[in-house]
Amino acid sequence: MMERSERTSLFSVGMNIILFFLKYFLGVFSGSLALIADSIHSISDVIGSVAVFIGLKISKRKSKAFPYGLYKVENLIALVSSLLIFFAGYEIITWAVKGKGAPLLKNLSPTLAGILSILVIVYGFMRYERKIAKSTGSPSLAADAEEYKTDLYSTLVILGSFLGSFLGIHLDRIASVIVSVFIFKAGGVLFINAIKVLLDASLDFATLDKVKSVILKEPRVDELKSLTGRNSGRYKFIEADVTLRVTELERAHQISQRLEEKIKKDIPYVDHILIHYEPIKKEFSHIAIPCIAKDNQVSEHFGEAPTFLILTVKFKDNSLVRQNSLTNPYLLEGKGKGILVAELLVKNGVDRVVVREKFRGKGPEYVFREAGVEVT
Repeated sequence: MMERSERTSLFSVGMNIILFFLKYFLGVFSGSLALIADSIHSISDVIGSVAVFIGLKISKRKSKAFPYGLYKVENLIALVSSLLIFFAGYEIITWAVKGKGAPLLKNLSPTLAGILSILVIVYGFMRYERKIAKSTGSPSLAADAEEYKTDLYSTLVILGSFLGSFLGIHLDRIASVIVSVFIFKAGGVLFINAIKVLLDASLDFATLDKVKSVILKEPRVDELKSLTGRNSGRYKFIEADVTLRVTELERAHQISQRLEEKIKKDIPYVDHILIHYEPIKKEFSHIAIPCIAKDNQVSEHFGEAPTFLILTVKFKDNSLVRQNSLTNPYLLEGKGKGILVAELLVKNGVDRVVVREKFRGKGPEYVFREAGVEVT
């Protein structure tokens, strides 16, 4: 079954074929060489749309030679499309500068109606394809939509020449030069974006910032040492180097997997994430004990303990380095006190909790297990 982007590219091929026949018929019907030339321009659009469809079909394929897929084929197609846009702009400006008058036009009114119909069709499909390109993240569809923009501009130039014929004023050459500037600008943007991806330029700052936010929200991440990423077609490849507040490699691997799943869920079209991790080499252990405020006796009720005694102990010889207390801010909460307190202790770097009775399936047990906190 074809993806939405593939169906849209195939639809674009059919649309350009229709535009070719419509422009050619109107050119012959009115005697307009400009319309006939624009129909030939539509043939280049057909070739471009076919190339987009082929690119979308083969870009997802992976092989031993291309283990990461052929995603960049889409960007290569976008690059070729940008060159076609440059060529279309060159055609228009050449026609405007070197033209030596125009043949006598005929059947002006019905041809004008046909040109207006072309404008509506092109504008409507351009907006539709842009929307699909944005939702699917496809650079080749975005490039194809820009090709429709050049088609829109060239048709506007022809419309201007016909309106000028009605009024006896010939402004089509000046309009052609102005429109060509916009065409070259659109092609330039596509060309630069395609080159950036083909040369493995970094992901945009906004995407990297989202990835950074996801990683740093994980309570067991101690430090994000580096974060890089690149595009390949519409897909993203991300690499991060983190230090985790855990001591076991197995636990660190579980956290890494959870981060990968979260990033893929929050950020579309992430194909591959590589997280380099290492457990933090801890010198100290932070132990939390729920206490009754008066005499620091161990409280029987974890979530309702007024304070928590926090002991900082050296791993090497278990010597006490520091002792302080943490007030329980959730005493007045109706439900879920234990979970809230457990999350608070994890945020404060606690890696071991001493309680009178084990939680046995209660909320705090899951919080501590998820964070790798030892309960004794």
